[in-house]
Amino acid sequence: MNRKGILRILGIVLILVVSIALDRVTKIYVRNHIHISDNIFVIKNFFTILHAENTGAFLSLGDSLQNPWKFILLSLLPLLALAFGVFYVMLKPSIGKLTTIGIVLVIAGGAGNLYDRMLYGSVTDFMHMNFGIFQTGVFNVADVSIMIGMGLILLESWQKDRKAKKEQGAPDTETLAA
Repeated sequence: MNRKGILRILGIVLILVVSIALDRVTKIYVRNHIHISDNIFVIKNFFTILHAENTGAFLSLGDSLQNPWKFILLSLLPLLALAFGVFYVMLKPSIGKLTTIGIVLVIAGGAGNLYDRMLYGSVTDFMHMNFGIFQTGVFNVADVSIMIGMGLILLESWQKDRKAKKEQGAPDTETLAA
């Protein structure tokens, strides 16, 4: 493996470790220091820290499933998907940088939440935002990692699509709108 390949692998591992560590540290702090009934208003009427335990997946989906379906859908399948993602991103150096970082962030976020689910039977969530016309669900650092990762994947896809259209001579939609 050449120097560039080694640096790429080290970068992937660094992003994974930092993202998972940040998620673990915040969840451990919340589990140990914030009571389930506490609400800490960081930015009044906008950003709140609270302690919630989610026994399902996104927005508690799958919470009421019975085993073995709950185990299969919320632990086994995600574990297989994360393992596939790690192998894919490690073995496919032709992936663009933003997509690589995005995939790694999604894997790290998924691993952080899966670790909680497998160890505690629930995922610790603790952040809530109120935008007036809508509110977020309660989420955690792993969820933020997943969202940023997906955003980077979509951004690079959009950039590649835009570049391909320019190379084909197709008019840019932004130019048409102006």
